[in-house]
Amino acid sequence: MSNPEQQDRFVRLIDEHRKILFKVAGTYAWNAADRQELVQEMVLQLWSSFDRYDERYKFSTWMYRIALNVAISFVRTETRRARSVAPSDDSTPSILERVAAPEPAADDDLRLLDGFIRKLDELDRALVLLYLDGHRHDTIAEILGISETNVGTKIGRIKQRIRRDWPGTH
Repeated sequence: MSNPEQQDRFVRLIDEHRKILFKVAGTYAWNAADRQELVQEMVLQLWSSFDRYDERYKFSTWMYRIALNVAISFVRTETRRARSVAPSDDSTPSILERVAAPEPAADDDLRLLDGFIRKLDELDRALVLLYLDGHRHDTIAEILGISETNVGTKIGRIKQRIRRDWPGTH
């Protein structure tokens, strides 16, 4: 894709939706070097797939789908290499801090919830990220390639686990 007009359009769209890349990278890679590597890999994959982007669909939906697939592959590759993907320090923003502006009084609860989210498998982590980002079940289903019913069921089960495992809710 050497067309300068296509390249400019791609750069504009990536710039307009770049927060998606950083949210996804922050959800799957917890140290700065891995996050940077993951964002670069997502952009490369988006670029190589851009000529197949179907404009009947929202760019953000297409971008989420590719970014999440790259991130899940990244985590699986890192796991196979036996590299630990863990928070580098307490100053790393939590998933929730990147998705919503938390109230200072909720810091302990946010840390507990962030720890819970980090323990989820790759698909459930993606599901929670999209859910917390305010996406509807049908959009989440489209991005993740699962049924809308499956989205609702998985969200319900995750909420049950939170209620069951949350300190002080028994």
